[in-house]
Amino acid sequence: MAAPKKGRSHGAQSRPGRVLAFILIAMVALTGGMFLSGHKTPRLGIDLAGGTSITLKAKSEPGQKNAVNQTNMNTAVSIIERRVNGLGVTESEVQTQGSDNIIVNIPKGTNEAQARQQVGTTAQLYFRPVITVAAGQPTPKPSASSSSGTGKDKATGNATDKATDGGKGKASATPTPTSSATPQGRAVTDALKAGSSPTPSATASASGKPTPAASPTPDAATAALQKKFTELDCTDKAARATVTAGVRPQDNAVACGKNSAGQWEKYVLGPAEVNGKDVDKAQATINQQTGAWVVNMDFTGAGSKKFSKITSKLSQQQPPMNQFAIVLDGDVVSAPSVSSTLSGSAEISGSFNQQSAQDLANVLSYGALPLSFQEQSVTTVTAALGGEQLHAGLIAGAIGLLLVVIYLVVYYRGLSLIALASLLVSAILTYVIMTLLGPAIGFALNLPAVCGAIVAIGITADSFIVFFERIRDEIREGRSLRPSVERAWPRARRTILVSDFVSFLAAAVLFIVTVGKVQGFAFTLGLTTVLDVVVVFLFTKPLMTILARKKFFANGHPWSGLDPKRLGAKPPLRRTRRATGPAVGPVDPKEA
Repeated sequence: MAAPKKGRSHGAQSRPGRVLAFILIAMVALTGGMFLSGHKTPRLGIDLAGGTSITLKAKSEPGQKNAVNQTNMNTAVSIIERRVNGLGVTESEVQTQGSDNIIVNIPKGTNEAQARQQVGTTAQLYFRPVITVAAGQPTPKPSASSSSGTGKDKATGNATDKATDGGKGKASATPTPTSSATPQGRAVTDALKAGSSPTPSATASASGKPTPAASPTPDAATAALQKKFTELDCTDKAARATVTAGVRPQDNAVACGKNSAGQWEKYVLGPAEVNGKDVDKAQATINQQTGAWVVNMDFTGAGSKKFSKITSKLSQQQPPMNQFAIVLDGDVVSAPSVSSTLSGSAEISGSFNQQSAQDLANVLSYGALPLSFQEQSVTTVTAALGGEQLHAGLIAGAIGLLLVVIYLVVYYRGLSLIALASLLVSAILTYVIMTLLGPAIGFALNLPAVCGAIVAIGITADSFIVFFERIRDEIREGRSLRPSVERAWPRARRTILVSDFVSFLAAAVLFIVTVGKVQGFAFTLGLTTVLDVVVVFLFTKPLMTILARKKFFANGHPWSGLDPKRLGAKPPLRRTRRATGPAVGPVDPKEA
């Protein structure tokens, strides 16, 4: 007869050393990766490390009634949170306070300055046709002749602004002629009256619908725009901040922007033809031809049609009226010229570096805020209070851990060494993984996360207790230690998996339905639950299998925690053979 095949459990039992070697190698690799990454401690949240707290106050734009409402505030919170997290700043807190305030808490050690710049940026994006452009300083008196400044693009070979369409057409950067011997005010008036560029009464708005005239008295509106343009000083920060205040998308506008040489220029712009809602996505990339950083935008279906329509008009105009200005929050970030009809996509180029290009792509990707915000206060949050709470929490965790250790030693004796070694392995893995997750996904440890780690001590200890009690049950039935370990493991494994699955499910639900710091608790609880399964399967069970072969445990030493007498084990069951032949011996006279 063929010899019976060895069961899989026997094979696994005979090679527990390989499993232990695997998890120890994994621990060494993870620890080495932690030291090589340069991060030896987990990133801390704002409550433990301190940081910056920014208070923003919402305000309505001119012409908007009841714009500051709960819906718009919640939308703004969502957009600001995505912007900040898009910079790699996690554990940030964005929440409303009252009816018109938003509080943004940014942990220390992250991109605080960059995040502060973006949280209140409205990111209102418009594509407006250029009517005229001039140098950024105020215009001298009419008696002094002056010339309009050069266009956004220079003919000196510097980095130029352009728009592309993936092969459908390309807008070339052409020099913008100057209007010599013509005062700027006259140039504005002539441009608005020429009819060659869109005017408020003849232009579709950014939504694609015809809009009424900006004013019932066009001449008065033109004179006011001319005066505003003439007196504007773009080198004055206060003047730049107020120049577009109260301007509607369907109105002509005056705006400031820097050219490729970094010099301020001022523009008269027509009504907006395309807005930020028509942008599908934006991405910062390097232009392969120039090697400069640019922002590529892809339009939606409706936005592509609008962009095609405006570029078709502009391609037939003379400079500078063949340019369109990309206006972000009232500032002209680029003003490329157009020589053919474009659609589908556009490229914003200029004096970008990697950071500024990524910042612009970030705000464009996540959309414009529905409200304007004014920065009310910026305060520095210290970690003193959080440090005191952390100290108290660590003391509570240490007391809890000490009680668990005492219980294990008193009740399980020698088996407590296996439990303590498993707890140590779990603690090392938890610390190393939390440290690595900081630079990897931006995980930051806060007070609720510390609480989750403390709770995990009980979950891990519970798994050991289940396994040990199953082994003891088998010994009580009269079996020796090695068979008891292998018979107890399938039953204990099933119970441990069900228990950990429930804990992980609770952590996952809590992470999904909550926000802010509570997510830190849920994340840590879920992480430690997964590590509990890993440690029990790859460390506790193989170690128990190896120690079951040692005389100290196999012979049931009183201090092993597996003493059969102490456990009240039954005597070994002995089988009796049934007689197959007639009985031999004296016959009982009664039976005869």
